[in-house]
Amino acid sequence: MNQVRTAIIGCGKVAEIHAKALSRLPESEFVAVCDANMSRATKFAERYSVQAFDSVQDLISRSGADAVMICTPHPLHEEPTVLAAKAGIHVLVEKPLASSLKACDAMIRAAEGGNAKLGVISQRRLFEPVQRMKQAIDEGKIGKPVLGTFSMFSWRDQAYYESDPWRGKWKTEGGGVLVNQSPHQLDLLQWFMGEIAEVSGYWGNLNHPYIEVEDTAVANIRFRSGAIGNIVTSLSQNPGIYTKVHVHGSNGYSVGVQTDTGASFVAGVNEIAEPPLNDVWTIPGEQHLLGEFEAEDRKHFGSINATEYYHELQIQDFLQAIMEDRDPMLTGREARIVVEMFTAIYRSNELRRPVEFPVNDD
Repeated sequence: MNQVRTAIIGCGKVAEIHAKALSRLPESEFVAVCDANMSRATKFAERYSVQAFDSVQDLISRSGADAVMICTPHPLHEEPTVLAAKAGIHVLVEKPLASSLKACDAMIRAAEGGNAKLGVISQRRLFEPVQRMKQAIDEGKIGKPVLGTFSMFSWRDQAYYESDPWRGKWKTEGGGVLVNQSPHQLDLLQWFMGEIAEVSGYWGNLNHPYIEVEDTAVANIRFRSGAIGNIVTSLSQNPGIYTKVHVHGSNGYSVGVQTDTGASFVAGVNEIAEPPLNDVWTIPGEQHLLGEFEAEDRKHFGSINATEYYHELQIQDFLQAIMEDRDPMLTGREARIVVEMFTAIYRSNELRRPVEFPVNDD
């Protein structure tokens, strides 16, 4: 296989990032898009000279696509994924995998039954400061990870929630800050720290009375290794401060990354304005590297469009995984962990007790 015939399902804001990647990558022959709104699908398709469909089944049967990118709202990830995977078409899903564990499990079963690869976007894993942290942890430079923290102090205004009718509602968004803005850092935290044993959490709506879902959540985590962790994630700080993930080791040394400065970017509305940077690095003999890391990362940031670049890298990995018949960078089974994490926080808040892992789809 010299190229993978690719298509997009869901022509909303984030679909533009996928379309640009699929148009540029040498591994991709971009052939089709699909949206329930045929007018929107047609206009989108015309920009990229591809076919337009308003039925997923028609796209599957008529486009000849080998792989599809799912860019629909979170509760709508399941149906097109299952249809495509059962037909043997590979599926890359925008984060999170789904808004419920029941949907996740149906998608995973369909992919395994149809011998289709299932991947999920988590492009922040590819940030250079994140890769640096992962390497340092894996090489034992901080001993064993014993304390991990994820802190997001961001902002979304009323105009954001009114920009798409599905935002801010349990039925159509599936949740709030946990489901929409936090999956990237939830993924990084569990990637750095290892298997989770138990989560205890709370959520609330602090200053967004015009939405149904949470704008803030806090949680404590106990990992199977004996390590502990903490999550504070919020959209209630105007105009947005930062988003960070820090890991502290058994030997007392620490590494960290500020993945976002200010409010995290909104696909199709604005772009990443500041580079991700390592903000903590206390490994003996390497403390002086923090300034070098920053200079290197700022220079690299100035040479790329960061809003598109890391998405394109992960999409390329997914297409190469198809061509090489290997697992993609982030599989559906691993991406399910993030859905377990936010499900456990919702469930813990409701039950007023910790929730043990693995989390089922009750």
